[in-house]
Amino acid sequence: MQKKYFGTDGIRNRVGSGLIRPDQVLKLGWATGKIMRERGMSKVMIGKDTRISGYMFESALEAGFIAAGIDVMLLGPMPTPAVAYLTQTFNADMGVVISASHNPHHDNGIKFFSAAGVKISDELELAIEAAFEEDMDVVESEELGKAKRIDDAAGRYIEFCKSTYDAKIKLDGFNLVLDCSHGATYHIAPHVFKELGAKVITIGAQPDGMNINQGCGATHLDALQAAVVENQADLGIAFDGDGDRVMMVNCRGEVIDGDLILYILATRAQRRVEGVVGTVMSNLGVENAFRAQGIDFARSAVGDRYVKELLTERGWVFGAEQSGHVLCLDKISTGDGIVAALQVMSALVQSAKTLTELLDDVEVYPQVLLNQRVDDAKRIMQSNELQLAIEQAEVELAQNGRVLVRASGTEPLIRVMVEGQDLNVIQSLAERLIQVVQSEIS
Repeated sequence: MQKKYFGTDGIRNRVGSGLIRPDQVLKLGWATGKIMRERGMSKVMIGKDTRISGYMFESALEAGFIAAGIDVMLLGPMPTPAVAYLTQTFNADMGVVISASHNPHHDNGIKFFSAAGVKISDELELAIEAAFEEDMDVVESEELGKAKRIDDAAGRYIEFCKSTYDAKIKLDGFNLVLDCSHGATYHIAPHVFKELGAKVITIGAQPDGMNINQGCGATHLDALQAAVVENQADLGIAFDGDGDRVMMVNCRGEVIDGDLILYILATRAQRRVEGVVGTVMSNLGVENAFRAQGIDFARSAVGDRYVKELLTERGWVFGAEQSGHVLCLDKISTGDGIVAALQVMSALVQSAKTLTELLDDVEVYPQVLLNQRVDDAKRIMQSNELQLAIEQAEVELAQNGRVLVRASGTEPLIRVMVEGQDLNVIQSLAERLIQVVQSEIS
């Protein structure tokens, strides 16, 4: 069956639109709680990022779950992977995160995790959608759920993150800049790296409810690049608003994206790595570097849940999206920006090399990425004119590059990626494809 509300990463929209309204989120909590009770579940954990609408939706979800007879544990601001981890450690039946990840403050969303700390199944999402279409009722008063706040959640998660750092020598002597994107890692990440011995300069750690992801974090690296160079730091680490993405920059301010982080983790792992998973967006040069190392490289659709599915299918440990979702399944069940960054730091310490030196074997191909906001992405993607333009671009590139045009799973965008050895050629092709998309809008 086709899902009506759930996208590739839960439910997301502009605040006040679609399901992202307090009345609808309340009913969503009730519908989810109803399905949970039918399946013998009784306890849910709720966390959120720092955007101002989180207060409203936290209360709405809490009321909905309680009305369905589900007990609620409230974490307050907490990274998405922390909710996945704490859901397991507190033996909750489900974890819920109120976040729109890397989107601006005027968006919000709801993500769901199972008791095992992984994204819930398509089957469960469909069941929740079906319940949502029913009339809402309330259990008898004696069956209502109860709510409580978990006061030591941040400390528990900080200790867990530190436990994933493998090197025998700590981070003494490292000078790091952390960009917390005014998001959910603001009170977590600085403590983790300081307690492991690093000198930490923190930016993007003064959330006011509306500055999350605003000109900072994993999707806006200019501030981090400038801070690393200005402070003569060894490297910089940027998280997104909910902490499930990480991007890094070296001492010269050059970007180390998810593809390159994946390469470091796989080639510096303590045990032999058979294969890794990237996505259709992953750089062809990075794929070639993996194969030169004798490491198989498989591509999934865009979305960390699809990376995870392919990793599980292949029995592998490491996977990543170019945008910074990095999975280390030997450490945690979902993408975790802090944990992934700690594995890179461990590789640096154990190898006694710099970020740049660890990537000497990788020749990254130029990529041009262009986005166009649209009202009906499905219609445009089915356009004959666009499909012909894509085919023509592929013919012009031949074996020297790749073309990918896709609808975003999280925003109303058409995304165009052209990759190849000649920057001028791929820039021209990408602009031509965007012009075709624009002509289809009008």
